[in-house]
Amino acid sequence: MADPVSWFLIERGWDVVDSAGEEVGKVEEAVGDSGRDIFNGLTIAPGLFSRAQYVPAEQVAEITEGRVRLAIGRDEVEQLPEHTEPPPSERIVPE
Repeated sequence: MADPVSWFLIERGWDVVDSAGEEVGKVEEAVGDSGRDIFNGLTIAPGLFSRAQYVPAEQVAEITEGRVRLAIGRDEVEQLPEHTEPPPSERIVPE
């Protein structure tokens, strides 16, 4: 059994498996604030021609070298929302 690793090490192409250990996709991107060490989640590509899906950090059970295990099953993974880029931040400046 591999030792857990930090979310900082997650790379594109790592395997993503469901709670039963069955592969459900590949990592596209880790999402978070590295400056504050806040892991928000991941985007995964379930298939070659599928659109990326967003997995919130709460659904990630374990991260090991080359593999991310989710806390949810395949049926729940299939219901995950499509990943969309967050809107750009705006700063409101007083007049």
